[in-house]
Amino acid sequence: MTIDKGLGFIRNINLSWLDAAALARLRNSDFQSMRQDLDQHLKHEIAGDESRRKTIDVLVAIWYRSAEINPSLFNQALDFFSKVPANERIWLHYGLTLLYYPFFRQTAAIVGQFARTGEPVTRLAVKGRLAKEIGHLGSLNRAAERVVASLVDWGALSHQKKGNIYLPQLKAFNTNNNDLQAWLLLCALSAHPSTQLPFFDLTRLPELFPMNITISLDDLRNRPTFNIQRQGMWDIVSIG
Repeated sequence: MTIDKGLGFIRNINLSWLDAAALARLRNSDFQSMRQDLDQHLKHEIAGDESRRKTIDVLVAIWYRSAEINPSLFNQALDFFSKVPANERIWLHYGLTLLYYPFFRQTAAIVGQFARTGEPVTRLAVKGRLAKEIGHLGSLNRAAERVVASLVDWGALSHQKKGNIYLPQLKAFNTNNNDLQAWLLLCALSAHPSTQLPFFDLTRLPELFPMNITISLDDLRNRPTFNIQRQGMWDIVSIG
């Protein structure tokens, strides 16, 4: 199993390209065929061969290589993709991106933390917090800007040109599909450094700031994919 340690998210990724990546994976079971499929699709949108290659690298990481990390969650995502409404596919893209890219999770969590405290979300502030957490890595600034730009395209952030401030779109993504919500929580818990979290903390993880999580604790109790144990005042959730 190979996990990208974080700074591989080096391109702006449009939501429509993620849809195209999922469809390319559904059409092709092997890596090279999927890449060729995406290359043909993106030729009309990304002119430079090198830029297109790097973009495809990120797309296939999310919609192909994430299967190396958790085959079950990936296969469920493929199954969901053809069944959920188009406006709910963002839950699948977001979950697989959390799963594969630790750096994406860290950046999204920082945005979510800023939203909670009311601090202005700017590129400079996000990069500064990242540098404190993981160090001044060479490509950190560029990677952080790519994540922020992608979150804007996905509708998780809106860009206010005055003051170059971004507004987090809290609970902007909705679904009444509890199976999809449970799947996303499994992705988030799998991607998180902790192996278990209180239910309250899991459903309110800062990196999930754009998701409207409404699933109940009782619903999770009935799912074999989760283990829930009472510890003092807390219901602690781990992966089953």
